[in-house]
Amino acid sequence: MNQTPDGAARPQVRLTRQLGLFDAVVLGLGSMLGAGIFAALAPAARAAGSGLLAGLALAAAVAYCNATSSARLAARYPESGGTYVYGRERLGDFWGHLAGWAFVTGKTASCAAMALTAGSYAWPEQTHAVAVAAVVATTAVNHAGVQKSAWTTRAVVALVLAVLAAAVTAVLTSGAARPERLASGEAPTFHGVLEAAGLLFFAFAGYARIATLGEEVRDPARTIPRAVPLALGITLAVYLAVAVAVLAALGGGGTAGTGTPLAEAARAARVAGLEQAVRAGAVVAALGALLTLLLGVSRTVLAMARDRHLPHALAAVHPRFRVPHRAGLAVGAVVALVAATTDVRGAIGFSSFGVLVYYAIANASAWTLGSTAAGGSSAWRRRVVPALGLAGCLAMAFALPLPSVVAGAASLAVGAAAFRLHRR
Repeated sequence: MNQTPDGAARPQVRLTRQLGLFDAVVLGLGSMLGAGIFAALAPAARAAGSGLLAGLALAAAVAYCNATSSARLAARYPESGGTYVYGRERLGDFWGHLAGWAFVTGKTASCAAMALTAGSYAWPEQTHAVAVAAVVATTAVNHAGVQKSAWTTRAVVALVLAVLAAAVTAVLTSGAARPERLASGEAPTFHGVLEAAGLLFFAFAGYARIATLGEEVRDPARTIPRAVPLALGITLAVYLAVAVAVLAALGGGGTAGTGTPLAEAARAARVAGLEQAVRAGAVVAALGALLTLLLGVSRTVLAMARDRHLPHALAAVHPRFRVPHRAGLAVGAVVALVAATTDVRGAIGFSSFGVLVYYAIANASAWTLGSTAAGGSSAWRRRVVPALGLAGCLAMAFALPLPSVVAGAASLAVGAAAFRLHRR
């Protein structure tokens, strides 16, 4: 409940529950099967060498812990805002605010990275201009309503899956693929694998979109716990296939030496039109991820604005389209500014740090549920899974490149200061 200026209580305007299981899974896939798999393999290979697949497995394991924790929390608190709501309810206002701040800042950088990836593949000479145009277009689609965004994401997911399946099949069945290359490259170190996992986690984090849309999902106590692991499992299978195909074609060193590893693997396969199809698929994937990322960030801004941790004017819901239109427009404007002034590598590192902190708070919140969690789960899931997720998130966050850690920590300090000022 909000209050009027004279202190009287008034009901909040709620979003409409119109997304079923299929839509929720597709929105999660649309966020995860984005530019991350096209862009994150190269820096991860530079960090881990021949340990790239180990880094991918570690990122997936931590993502599973996070997904399990997020699903339990979302079933208990089916509201827009995700871990911002969970941290506030389970750990206190400060931790909820810090989670929301980490999510909004980290995912704003992630949105910019998606837009810049689309620009670099579509028109390299005008990367920033194309990125800004992409942000404007996807913001307009989200403004038209979440159901239209879900339908758009369905088409994007279908196309990207088709492109990735064609690329993986062509590469693995060509003479360019050699099994011995899977272990080629520099010998991995523990820190290198951990850093690679943190970078690759950037490509897994999209399942949060399902939780942050909790207020718009039908029967959230049943739908969200099913949709999150299903979307994550499909994504992991696709990523493993792509990583194996790229390593088999290029090896660890070749993967690390290019900014477009899947396109280079497609070129090595020498299949007519395959490289062009991969590049086009990367653009579509980046735009699809940008669409759903903007959707999730705007809902977290809505939740924080309702609690006045952000300007309360951003809590408005459009009377016709039933979307947080002011929050969506504000997020779109900030992302457009970032996309016009930064590069994709810096955006990925900063985003990974913020999102890992966000999920660390989610796991800490899930740990407090104990045996009272809805749906009933075993003791190890109630305690061990959140504990492993928390430890994994913190370890990967602080194993990221030093500039990303410093910038992320500074951002969190600003968020903490904003909370203190708000309280005063």
